[in-house]
Amino acid sequence: MKRFLALLMIAFSVCASAQIRNRLEVGNELYLKYANGRIRQFDESNILLADSIYRYGIHKNDSRIRMLALSLELPPRFIRDDKERVAEIVTELKSMSGYSSKMRDFYFLTMHDYCSMLILAGRIQDAMLEARGMSSAAAKSGSNLGQMYAHRVIGLIQSYRSNSELAISNFKKAAEYCVRAKEEQELPVIYNLIARELIKLGRFDDVEYYCSMAEEFQDFYPSLRVKTLLTKVYLYDAQGRTEDFDRVYQELIHNPLYRSQTDRDTRLMIEICWLRSRGRLQEALQKSDSLATDKERYGQKHLIYALGDDYLNAYSQLSGLMESKDSIYIAVQNEDMAILDAELNNARLRLEAQRLKSQQEMSIMFGFIILFMLVTVAILFSQWNLKSNLDHMRERNRRELEARNAYRKAIDSKELENEMKTNILQNRQTNMPL
Repeated sequence: MKRFLALLMIAFSVCASAQIRNRLEVGNELYLKYANGRIRQFDESNILLADSIYRYGIHKNDSRIRMLALSLELPPRFIRDDKERVAEIVTELKSMSGYSSKMRDFYFLTMHDYCSMLILAGRIQDAMLEARGMSSAAAKSGSNLGQMYAHRVIGLIQSYRSNSELAISNFKKAAEYCVRAKEEQELPVIYNLIARELIKLGRFDDVEYYCSMAEEFQDFYPSLRVKTLLTKVYLYDAQGRTEDFDRVYQELIHNPLYRSQTDRDTRLMIEICWLRSRGRLQEALQKSDSLATDKERYGQKHLIYALGDDYLNAYSQLSGLMESKDSIYIAVQNEDMAILDAELNNARLRLEAQRLKSQQEMSIMFGFIILFMLVTVAILFSQWNLKSNLDHMRERNRRELEARNAYRKAIDSKELENEMKTNILQNRQTNMPL
């Protein structure tokens, strides 16, 4: 666990954000507590601090404060290997990422740090899936900051895999998104990441260029000087420039921020390089045994034995180094297959979801068509029934009218007959003799 913590601290000395900012715009007093915890982010005491901040966020009904607490709790929980709680934290962070643009940006920053921890723990598959998820979410929301952090994570993954060209390509994309997001304080961190990959490729002139680019920010962010000096130490050691190495080494170790910004293993590596450059090979060899990873131990011992013309031991250490690299390569291949399987499964799930959605849409459309047809038939039937009833009423009215007319004619005829009889009777009475 101590070695794992040391590895994490090495990574964060290189890739952590240039400064801690109050992105969520919470109260200054609260943020000072958070910033203090963030500086010692792997400390166990941060769990209690995060819990108190979280409860305060619930009391205030403020999601920003709860998000702040979760980001503080995540690193020590990860070191504890508390997988269940870490999963809960990540899930809750994701659920809050859409509440506002500020919370979304803070989510991307926290996920970048989480992915960096996954990489150092060797969980490359998880880190890659999270990075691609970040990139997808950033694309949907149009977040340049999210794309920057996503490409930084992918660059770190490729660096872990010794794919320096791919790492540089992703770091350069991160730098482009950094400028678009107007987060220039992150640029020197990215420049140093690019420079360290260029050292591995032996492109030393380009390393100097990126170091000078990073140094332009030092007046605004003095703490960045340590990162640039570390990069130059690695550069001059790789080039064998002993005098330049010693000059930068002395400036580095006398920088007041050197110890607070670097962990024991990083300082040990730098000291071994310096002892080797001074010809103090036995001391360098002894200190190499304390390095955290097999890869670094084999690599340093190989250089030390070769420098001392002990070629048998140098070959032995080189063999160990190659075996270490082979095991990493095999692990990477397995991780690539796992990532591919996961992405294929996700693609299948997306296609199935799309098929079900299309099926549902077709069912709904078919239902609307049936309903429309039924309504149309009902309207037509109603109209036909209305017309039929109207015709029937018209016929009945016609017959009733004819009957009335016939009745009227009969009455008129009877009245005429009665009138005639009355006239005849009157005439008879008039003509009778007196």
